[in-house]
Amino acid sequence: MRMLGAEAVIECLKNEGVEVVFGYPGGSVLTLYDALYKTKFPHILTRHEQGAVHAADGYARATGKTGVCFATSGPGATNLITGIATAYMDSVPLVAITGQVGVSMIGKDSFQEADICGITTPITKHNYLVKKVQDLPRVMKEAFYIARTGRPGPVVIDISKDVFNAALDYQYPETVRLRGYSPLFAGDPEAVDLAIQALEQAQKPLIFVGGGVNLSDMSGALRNFINMTGIPVISSLMGLGCIPCDAPQHLGMVGMHGTYAANMATVECDLLLGIGVRFDDRVTSLVKEFATKAKIIHFDIDPAEVNKNVRADLRVVGDLRWSLPLLCEKAAVRSQEQWKSKVAAWTETVQAWKQEKPLSYESSPESIMPQAVIEKVSELTQGDAVIVTDVGQHQMWTAQFYNFRKQRSFLTSGGLGTMGYGLPAAIGAQLSLPEKKVVLFTGDGSIMMNCQELATAADNGLPIKIIVLNNQVLGMISQWQRLFYGQRYSHSTTKGSTDFVKLAEAMGVTGLRVTKPEELTPVLEKALQMDGPVLVEVLVSDTEDVLPMVPPGGRLDQMVLRGIS
Repeated sequence: MRMLGAEAVIECLKNEGVEVVFGYPGGSVLTLYDALYKTKFPHILTRHEQGAVHAADGYARATGKTGVCFATSGPGATNLITGIATAYMDSVPLVAITGQVGVSMIGKDSFQEADICGITTPITKHNYLVKKVQDLPRVMKEAFYIARTGRPGPVVIDISKDVFNAALDYQYPETVRLRGYSPLFAGDPEAVDLAIQALEQAQKPLIFVGGGVNLSDMSGALRNFINMTGIPVISSLMGLGCIPCDAPQHLGMVGMHGTYAANMATVECDLLLGIGVRFDDRVTSLVKEFATKAKIIHFDIDPAEVNKNVRADLRVVGDLRWSLPLLCEKAAVRSQEQWKSKVAAWTETVQAWKQEKPLSYESSPESIMPQAVIEKVSELTQGDAVIVTDVGQHQMWTAQFYNFRKQRSFLTSGGLGTMGYGLPAAIGAQLSLPEKKVVLFTGDGSIMMNCQELATAADNGLPIKIIVLNNQVLGMISQWQRLFYGQRYSHSTTKGSTDFVKLAEAMGVTGLRVTKPEELTPVLEKALQMDGPVLVEVLVSDTEDVLPMVPPGGRLDQMVLRGIS
């Protein structure tokens, strides 16, 4: 088929099964947007390019498919940077297609020119600058292959304006051949045998679940293994939902704001089985004091992650879609009774920790506790919603108090910690899963980062429920200033100058407000039952802290449990 480069891009998207793109037009991509108009290819106009890339990210996390966004050259492309870095840190499959100035104008500081390939090299799996229209089909095929295979991640395709306007005989490649890129699927089966042997010898084994289980959709195999062996489990922030939070074996999230039981189990275990985890600093805290009594086994698809932060005694490198089923198969040689009797004493110990010091907070008849808001939404949605957060105190409270039960049910920026991620990510999630209830928990600081996307939600009639926990401060910043900076609250007070109900209504979103504890349940019930997008502003205390908390440089067993306000 003879067509323009812009039309070829659309055909490539169709060949890759892309259902929708998110973007914002500009001069260098006008021909591409003209092709969108002619083909009627589904496109969501966000109000900012950062909204587009976060929406594509939310779409990808909710479905496992590759998210796609468009932006023009120069500022349009650079506005994608935070979202690309967010996807890179959390291993999200994403293809960002940007326009570039004409080939003859590249490198001359032309109007709206930016070296987007140079800028994004550290935060992408790969990137391309396309100067010849004949290269487009191959580059598009390779980009999607790279984004979704191996350890997923973002790929940037920067396309010169000339290429969009040039003609080619279109033929989409059937295969991909990339020199130097051979993503690993199956690893060494003997490594799994050794892992089983180590588990058989351990008296206090502990399973540590990370985001890799979500990305590989392997929660089913993981649950089978846990049910078979009865081994206690802890989760990273990104691993929440892989097993039900109310499962008896689940001890909760581990790390800086982890549960007492999860942190103590990590300190006392004699074998730690890390599955799809990075052992990042918010989990390990003081690395040299992390799990010092344990032999560590690391299951991961990326060999670069093994021994990067924590030294592993045994590594099992390969896709979890290969290693977890094989682990289950080899574990099944022993009966459930044999496995569970072996860990019975250890299970009794960790369950005692779980019962002794559960997550808790002090309720108040005068003010609304933010944790109570999370718990009430969890109760009303029965743990069956897709939950999205921004970053800050509300993010940690959500991780602690929402009862996640399914994989891909918790979308949050883990590695980069991006404020402003939540609203556009919720838009992407809701578009991908129109039948699901999508709830965004955010703060009065985070929501302002990309509040313009309220208009996007309204224009598309997306029934997102947005819960703004408004404490009139930048909560996590304020908490750290209270604890470690002598209560010097430098520029962390938002002064309550924004009326979020009016802001929502100005953009076509229904706005509700909760100011008293007795109003909470009826307002949330009303919001969850309403059609279309709804924003609920909940006024909460400005001095409530996220607890437990491991102080910077402390060990996991040095948690502060209460009384730090």
